Amino acid sequence: MTRILLVHPSKWGRGITAIWVASHAAALKARRHEVRLFDATFFPDWAEDEVGFNTQNHQYQPTDYERMITWKAPGVAQALQALLDAYQPEVVFWSALSSHIHGEGEYVSIQYGCQLLADCCTKALKVCGGLQPTADLVGTFNRFPQLDALIAGESELPLADLADALRDNRATDAMPGLSRRQADGSLCLGARQPILRDLDLLGPYDYSLFEEQVFLRPYNGEVVKAVDYEMSRGCVFTCAYCVETVIQRYYGFTEANDRGVLKYAKAYLRCKSAPRVMEELTQLHLEHGITLIRAQDTNFLTIDRPTLLHLAELMEAARLPILLYIETRPEGVTKETIPLLKRLQVDGIGMGIELSGQEFRESQLNRYSDQTRIIEAFKLLRAAGIRRTAYNIIGLVGQDEDSILETISFNRQLDPDNVTVAFYSPFLGTRQQEEGVQEDFFNAYEVNVDPQLRTVSHHGGLPSHLLEFYKAHFKTLVEDGLEALPALKAKAGLG
Repeated sequence: MTRILLVHPSKWGRGITAIWVASHAAALKARRHEVRLFDATFFPDWAEDEVGFNTQNHQYQPTDYERMITWKAPGVAQALQALLDAYQPEVVFWSALSSHIHGEGEYVSIQYGCQLLADCCTKALKVCGGLQPTADLVGTFNRFPQLDALIAGESELPLADLADALRDNRATDAMPGLSRRQADGSLCLGARQPILRDLDLLGPYDYSLFEEQVFLRPYNGEVVKAVDYEMSRGCVFTCAYCVETVIQRYYGFTEANDRGVLKYAKAYLRCKSAPRVMEELTQLHLEHGITLIRAQDTNFLTIDRPTLLHLAELMEAARLPILLYIETRPEGVTKETIPLLKRLQVDGIGMGIELSGQEFRESQLNRYSDQTRIIEAFKLLRAAGIRRTAYNIIGLVGQDEDSILETISFNRQLDPDNVTVAFYSPFLGTRQQEEGVQEDFFNAYEVNVDPQLRTVSHHGGLPSHLLEFYKAHFKTLVEDGLEALPALKAKAGLG
């Protein structure tokens, strides 16, 4: 048995049930290893107030969430050191891939974990996976010299293999996906690992490591018990700003058609079986009282259709009082898919608008979403009583202020139930990031990347203070119209 400490270095100050924690705990426990979790979420000397920030700019409705959670003492570093001393782990692991790739800090968690452990004493191997080593393995070793090993690609099985090898006192040099820093500082780079085709092999995801207050979640003006969840991994689309393209490239899926759709998509998309999903949903509800499933699947409606139909049958038979919030693309919402969404107890759908200009989306973002299809999807969902959230991005490479204003006007036309706007973040290895570096919008490597809380752009045409202004007032302008813009700008000192 090997002792592994998982570290969740979230800085958002609200409950996030990181999917990778649940999946890695399941894989490790299946091999009879001991697993514990250090969750940095509720330490006031570490957290940033994401709930307060997005409530202030009207992306979230006010709730009693802040009064329902308990903050921790002593400080985060002291608490982590105390656990390291008491538990004496042989491996400390943080940062990994899952369907949680777009938000809640999965990209930057490798940096945050290194910050947490910077002043801690431990003899454990420090191991990370995630988006950054998958995009740039050697560069990640160089940026984070305190790391002993990195896993590129999905890391559940390589981490379990490493734990097995440590238990059995075996060498780890030949493990696919795992790369080690040698005693002399040189790197032993592992071969590319094969893609994990059967997600059921990981076993039922284990959410038992999370404390109960982590399950509390603001949702449409209420506080509910929720989990972040994945039924599938992979996306068929090759959008130029998306970290999914980094994972596609790692596994050798580099060809796409002229509409930005991945060739050999069926080999890249993977999903759990319907019985496994139903087993997990039932367990989450019965053991933790979960009523909202925040499905983080990159594009829910590209999940294997027979699997979704089977799951709908199982959910109808079980009659669990749970709702799903999913993410998908507008073109997948049709008259034919609406009945299936209702059978799956989908309460809300988030859809990426990104920005209004169709020509810009296609030429700059490699994202082919027809305006009329977007409008129709929002109408269909309204008629079906399914709540709609429009996802928008500001600060993209090549975007200007007029584009932001057009996007606000388009959102007014769509009239969604909820509107969110994120700062564009330059994720390593994506086409938009590489172009942004070339055009001097961004440094070659940016730290503290967080699409909700901050922009890291230093582009003169859309300066950071202007992006921050539109982040703060985007929802207000969608609701009140652009007639309110001059007064808001004057109040903000923007003329």
